[in-house]
Amino acid sequence: MNFELSTEQKLLRESAKSMVERDIQPVMDEHDQNTPLPKEAMLRIYEVLARQGLMAPRLPEEDGGGGFKMLDYGLMFEMLPPEIALSLLGQECTIARIFAESTKEQQDRFLPDLIAGRKICCTGTTEPDVGSNPREVKTRVQEDGDSLVINGSKIWITNANICDIMNVTCNDGIDENGRGRLRRVVVERDVSPFESGEIKCLGIRQGHLGEAHFNNCRVPLENSLGVSGDAAKVLTLTWNGNRPLVGLTAVGLAQKAFDAALEYAGIRKQFGKLLGGHQLIQANLADIETLIVTSRLLCYSALDAMDNGQRANGTSAMAKRYATTACEKAISEAMQIHGAMGIGCETGLEKLYRDVRMLPIPDGANNILAMIQGRELVNIDAFR
Repeated sequence: MNFELSTEQKLLRESAKSMVERDIQPVMDEHDQNTPLPKEAMLRIYEVLARQGLMAPRLPEEDGGGGFKMLDYGLMFEMLPPEIALSLLGQECTIARIFAESTKEQQDRFLPDLIAGRKICCTGTTEPDVGSNPREVKTRVQEDGDSLVINGSKIWITNANICDIMNVTCNDGIDENGRGRLRRVVVERDVSPFESGEIKCLGIRQGHLGEAHFNNCRVPLENSLGVSGDAAKVLTLTWNGNRPLVGLTAVGLAQKAFDAALEYAGIRKQFGKLLGGHQLIQANLADIETLIVTSRLLCYSALDAMDNGQRANGTSAMAKRYATTACEKAISEAMQIHGAMGIGCETGLEKLYRDVRMLPIPDGANNILAMIQGRELVNIDAFR
């Protein structure tokens, strides 16, 4: 077992960091940090990400993707601002889902503009009264001649208000086990208009979390993906990859808070000496670093397991649940080291804290992830 990153992996991580500093953060800084970025700004950022192969990192190179290992993707993902990380996750995961369930004709029609970052996409699964169990989806799809008609609403969808394409999870009946049968339909906004709006949130305010409403939305029949009933499996496979990536977003935020606390401990004096010279502060810094390192290693381990073809349901759930919880604590401790400065807006720590608090929710709320991990341990499903 080798915990040392290879030379190539170190270069990937450093190139991603440089990309953010040079090409992404300046675009974000042009706009109010408490308002969702304009679509034009997101497309500028997507163009940058596309050049790095990050629009479709899970797809093979011969199919237009980046051909990344999940671990290598994670090394770069950690460097991204959370607003961009979650938007990218919504984009590239939707691309992977469309690719997995589509015909060659559908791939040629939908994917080139998405992979190039010329169009924005997302997946619509969660509903106002449906969250962690996609089998309960109530948005209905019915065939009507050469069209599909969709009725229902989606909420808490990343990229909803700026997307050109939404891959909508629908219910088209009941299967032989009495469960909802899922069907995925690609809805092109310019062909099949639907209403959408932004949702104001605690953190990640330059991001795009929104809702969408489909009222007799007519979609060409050829936009239906896969075989009806396959969508739940595809959702699970992509969620397994998403969860440690979200964990690494938390790690990136906590690392910034730790770096700030370490610097502050070297310049702020109390009781006649630098903060860093006090035993309690040293213990606090040691605790913060430990929370960050253990979180990072758990996420790396989950991604590496996927690269090696191992079942990752439990490990990915554990990685995200631990990392988001531990890194929220790490940022809180870093704020405490700053004293009153920690709760002011000047240091930016309060933004890190608001942003990290958003992360236990997407791609499986942490209480659900605990049950997924438990199910993998005892092979008994606690919620079905």
